[in-house]
This record gives sequence, C-alpha cells and structure tokens, in this order.
Amino acid sequence: MAPSLFTLSSPSSTFPSSSTTLKPFSSFSTKPTLSIHFVKKPIPVSATADPPPQLQTFWQWLQDQGVVSAKSPVRPGMVPEGLGLIAKKNISRNEVVLEIPNRFWINQDAVVASEIGTVCSGLKPWVSVALFLIRERFRQDSKWGVYLDILPELTDSTVFWSEEELAELQGTQLLSTTLGVKDYVQNEFLKVEEEIILPNKQLFPAPITLDDFFWAFGILRSRAFSRLRGQNLVLIPLADLINHSPNITTEDYAWEIKGAGLFSRDLLFSLRSPVSVKAEEQVLIQYDLDKSNAELALDYGFIESKSERNAYTLTLEISESDPFFGDKLDIAETNGLSETAYFDIVLGRPLPPALIPYLRLVALGGTDAFLLESIFRNTIWGHLDLPVSRANEELICRVVRDACKSALSGYHTTIEEDEKLMEDENLDSRLKIAVGIRAGEKKVLQQIDEIFKGRESELDELEYYQERRLKDLGLVGEQGEIIFWETN
Repeated sequence: MAPSLFTLSSPSSTFPSSSTTLKPFSSFSTKPTLSIHFVKKPIPVSATADPPPQLQTFWQWLQDQGVVSAKSPVRPGMVPEGLGLIAKKNISRNEVVLEIPNRFWINQDAVVASEIGTVCSGLKPWVSVALFLIRERFRQDSKWGVYLDILPELTDSTVFWSEEELAELQGTQLLSTTLGVKDYVQNEFLKVEEEIILPNKQLFPAPITLDDFFWAFGILRSRAFSRLRGQNLVLIPLADLINHSPNITTEDYAWEIKGAGLFSRDLLFSLRSPVSVKAEEQVLIQYDLDKSNAELALDYGFIESKSERNAYTLTLEISESDPFFGDKLDIAETNGLSETAYFDIVLGRPLPPALIPYLRLVALGGTDAFLLESIFRNTIWGHLDLPVSRANEELICRVVRDACKSALSGYHTTIEEDEKLMEDENLDSRLKIAVGIRAGEKKVLQQIDEIFKGRESELDELEYYQERRLKDLGLVGEQGEIIFWETN
C-alpha cells in the first residue's frame, strides 16, 4: 500500500459533496438561513415593534389568502438572525404553530403548472424550481412576489464568499467542497442557459444571469424542505422563516405532511414547536443533528461550538494498479463498501467500525496475501477486524499518520492562533466561521494522529493472525509458548 492510496479529501459525486458527505437536495430537511445579508431590498435587522413594510405586506397576503388568521399562534418578525417566527402566545411542546396548504408550496408541481412547466420537464428538480423562482422574481404580476420580496439576496454560506474570505479556509476540506459546488452550479447554469433559457427567451421576462442562478441555488440550499412524503424539493413560505437552535436536540415531530380533511385531497404542511415557548419569544427547531460544521457553513452560513459538529472525511481507495485489485474489490463490495470509501471522523467519537478493517484490506500484500484466497472469502472480514501482521499494522499506522501530518501542514494557522481569534467578540461572522472550521478540522486530524500513534506504540503487544491461528490449533499456549507434543 503506497501513501497515495490514502487521501484526505472530499468525495465527488453527481451532486457536490462536502467534507462529510454532503447530501443532495432530495434528502435535505428544513433549513432557513441565519446571519442574513440583504442587498437589493434590504429589511433592517433590528428589534422593532413594527415589522418592515415587506414583511407586513407578506403577512397581510397570507391572511387575505386564509393561510393564517388573527388567532395564529405565531407571526413573522425581526430577530437577531434576521427573519424568524415569534410566538404570539405561550406555546406548548409539540403544539402546532403553522399549517400551510399545498397550494402555497413552491415545488415541481408549481413549476409544472406554470408557463415554463413544459420546457422544464426534463430538468433536475432543483434546477427547474430554481428557474421558476428566478422567473417569478422578475415578473411584476407574480403571486409569489410578496414572498420573494422578503428573501435574502445572499447568506453567509461559503458559496457567496469572496476570494479573500475563502482564503481564510486555506487547507480545509470545506474550501475544496465550496469550490466544487461553485463549479457545479456554474456548469448547471451554462447547460440550462443553452438548452432552456436562450431558446425560450419569450418565457422569461428578463435575462437570467449566473448571479441569479446562484441566488436561487442558495435559497433552495438553505430553505427547502424535503424528506416529506412524495416531495423531492419544497419551499414553504412562512414556515421557512423558522430558525435553528443548537440547544434543541431532537428533530422528531417538528413537521409532517397530513391531509387537509376527511373529504379533501389537499395536503397540509404542519409545523410544530419541539419545545415550550413563551409569548414574544422566537420559535425554533433543530435543522439536522447529523450535519457537520462544514455542512452547516455550506448550507446555511453558520456553525456551532459543539465538538461533535467538527468532522473530517478520510478517503481510502483500492488502487487499480494493486496486483490484488479484483480480490480486494470483491471483498469490499461483499461487505458493503467499494473501490473508494469515505469515513467521517467526528471529534470526540470513536473511529467508524469499518475503517480499520478497510485499511487493513487496502494494505494487505506480501506474505499476508494468502488471506485473499477464495477459501477465506467468507471469513476474511472477521480476520480483518483483528490485526493481520505487524507489517500490515505498522504500514497503516505510518500511512495514516503521514497523511494527517501532510493535511495539517496545509493550514496557515495553528489551533492556538485560531482559538485566540475566536475570543474576539467583534469577529466578522464569516471569519468566525472560517476560524471555527479550520480549528475543528485540525483538532480532528490531531485526534486521528493520536489514535494511530497509540496503535504504533502497541505493535509489540498485539496478537496477529498467525499467532491466533496457532492457538486455535493448540500449538501455542495462552502465554505464547510453543507446545511440543510427545509421541510414544
């Protein structure tokens, strides 16, 4: 196994991935953004008794449409994060705070029913909804105008960072992921521009630019609801104003899709408060307990201070030049893995169970290669759960530690320097994200290095395959002594 077989990088896929296996739109949960920056139609972010005009118009529109009423338990308002949902009365745990009928959802059904439905029929769901959003944004008579007017121009998502801001992410997996996502969005735009936008100019009230496409991407990335019954990608006005709280530790029952009534085919998006809330306090939910800080930064533009949000992805690969490539690939696939495997290492948590066996498999060779023979095919993974040989174990420790050291050398600051920066209460929000991300990644890399350093120190004490086999045959005692059988 050569060091090149072990890489510390973000995986690639048909949809851009983050350093901790970013999920495509089809598996996103709800995530309105925090730390909002407004450009064209700014709504002042400040505590005020009177909501800004755009928000008042939006709220009145919802009342006129019968979506909400004076008895609704929540209202939109200004909060430290930007826009949010404010409790109008004391709200109990699991109490329904909003119910939005599906005629007010923005999804593929809305696209199909629009004038661009036919030309968008073959597009990826998120691309078609993105074009719909942009078109409705430009239309003077759009019914969605009052909703689109309150949406931010951009967020603190790393997709919208300047080159100078991205430079603060030097060495991080998030940087490479962000650049990959930006390339992906640009390529999707160029494709849809050539195939849909330019040939159908009469359907779009204004020219659509790459910036417009990025805006729609950011909105969907940060605000779309999914994992809902039969829905791939859904924006739900008003409900998407709800913000995230790191103190809420459950995602259960925050929302559901249900029928509007016994004799109705309509659906309702029902939003609940996972905790009790006092009147005039903000109603909050947990966006996603499984996302890393890198994913939070990319999707929403914020991070958390919890250690378990810090993660790093180790990428392992069975090289095609490996003389045992076919056998190793067969073994990996039999055990639910593949030629390339990604392992998310989380700060303060044990290594993923399959990591060490996969490392041993990739490193297998020389006198240990007999384990790759077909006679061991059904049992080899069990053998790989335990040390195979000193040479194999020493090799994986060295390669992992070398890779960690190489990755750590790519950052331009130390953990101590980052932690000192974090003490500044006036630190720019994006710089705070960058510092938190790079410090978290470095801590995880140090953790991995320490784990394999410890394994190196135990190499002489480990029991390897041949010793275990001799014991099974009764040829070695419990203390490692060789047993001689006497014959008469």
